Amino acid sequence: MTEKEKMLQQKLYDANNDAELAKERVRCKKLCQEYNSLPIEDLDRRHALLKTILGESGENVHIEPDFWCDYGYRMKVGDNFYANHGLVVLDGGGVRFGCNVFIAPSCGFHTAGHPIDSERRNQGFEYAYPIVVGDNVWIGAGVQVMPGVTIGSNVVIGGGSVVVKDIPSDSVAVGNPCKVIRRITEEDAKKNWDK
Repeated sequence: MTEKEKMLQQKLYDANNDAELAKERVRCKKLCQEYNSLPIEDLDRRHALLKTILGESGENVHIEPDFWCDYGYRMKVGDNFYANHGLVVLDGGGVRFGCNVFIAPSCGFHTAGHPIDSERRNQGFEYAYPIVVGDNVWIGAGVQVMPGVTIGSNVVIGGGSVVVKDIPSDSVAVGNPCKVIRRITEEDAKKNWDK
């Protein structure tokens, strides 16, 4: 079994000493570097390059530079996706974003992790577990999502949160570790946020 096959099957694998995975990462990093260097007003080229980087992308996908990911083809993005500056996606395990997902600055989605024991970690082994984000999700600034997490639909994740466990649909969650603090209700649609 190749290291890539191990990665795709959520087994421990060696990403650093595998020529195929290294080549794929270099290709993706070069595309991200090109994307981040494009003139900010050149939306046509930016959108075209995102279609090349991402495995699947819906309509109206916009990511502000700087944006970095490991493989790109392991990312699936739905319609009406917006990510502000500083998005980092370690997508070896696969990351799927639903429709109407909004991500604030300096957020990370990390499918990769390493063994706790130093012997295997020092040998370069890692694992990659998928991350799934549902529809109609707002991720606050500085949020970090860890391997294997599923965030349901209609969710707000408060800024600075570290999401280490699944978050159910229709909830507001915040903290380190991130925890549900309340459900989203019909009353939320009636609030006027003007000051």
